[in-house]
Amino acid sequence: MLSVKSGVTALILALLITLSGCASSQPSSSAAWLTPEPLAVPYRTELAIARLTEILQRAELSEEQSARLYYDRGVMYDSVGLRSLARLDFMRALRFKPDMADAYNFVGIHYTLSGNFDQAYEAFDSALELAPDYEYAYLNRGIALYYAGRADLAVPDLQQFLQLRPADPYRVVWLYLVQSDVSVATARQGLVANLPQLDATDWATNIPRFYNGELTEQQLLQSVLDDLTGPRLLAERLCEVYFYLAKWHEAQQRPEQAFEYYKKVLATNVFEFVEHRYARLEMARLRGEALAGETDGFH
Repeated sequence: MLSVKSGVTALILALLITLSGCASSQPSSSAAWLTPEPLAVPYRTELAIARLTEILQRAELSEEQSARLYYDRGVMYDSVGLRSLARLDFMRALRFKPDMADAYNFVGIHYTLSGNFDQAYEAFDSALELAPDYEYAYLNRGIALYYAGRADLAVPDLQQFLQLRPADPYRVVWLYLVQSDVSVATARQGLVANLPQLDATDWATNIPRFYNGELTEQQLLQSVLDDLTGPRLLAERLCEVYFYLAKWHEAQQRPEQAFEYYKKVLATNVFEFVEHRYARLEMARLRGEALAGETDGFH
């Protein structure tokens, strides 16, 4: 049982329980205010972006230094949701340093988000050619293949990603999600086989446990409060749990509930999380919108 130690915590718990009670019906619009308070842009990030911009404009830099600073600023832009500015900086970094695997990884992510999947594969391939042990390139290439409707080709990448850190619950969940598009039975078998490798004390282990039927939706939402240390951690956990609940409801043929959860993911403003990155793309899929062919000025 969850121990509620303060009135604030009790209120949060009540709100989460209220949300979980809407599992089989579309939440009313009057409940929209239950969404957690969006994270604000950290003041230090704003200052860091301003400082990097000043250095890039005024300092005499080597190509190596310019590449690193453009990349660093791109990461900061990306972390606060300024995607267009971020990808421009990643492309600039690659012009100065064409062998920067980190930049190729981010470029691939942005190609995926804009539906340019062939370019995304090329970017991730480049990252892995430069750094074969770049584990997140396997995740991101697998995700690109998954959203392109090629889950069968995505599975090996997600399996490789899991093998590098088999105790990571998020890797277990992503492999399960992708495998489910190929074979629900195989995905279920894999989930059951991978669960014993996870740390039972890690909060995130509750997510694959939920997919395995060990927790109810209400219990998963309640678990967000376990060892909670502050509002940022709450927003991060809700960003994650809302995304995976949305995926689950979608699999249960409840698109309206999935859509509501994806909107709550976006409302957290945890821009750098993979769940936040792809929530809007998931919403486009639910609406039946085409994901390919959007250049968005990226070239």
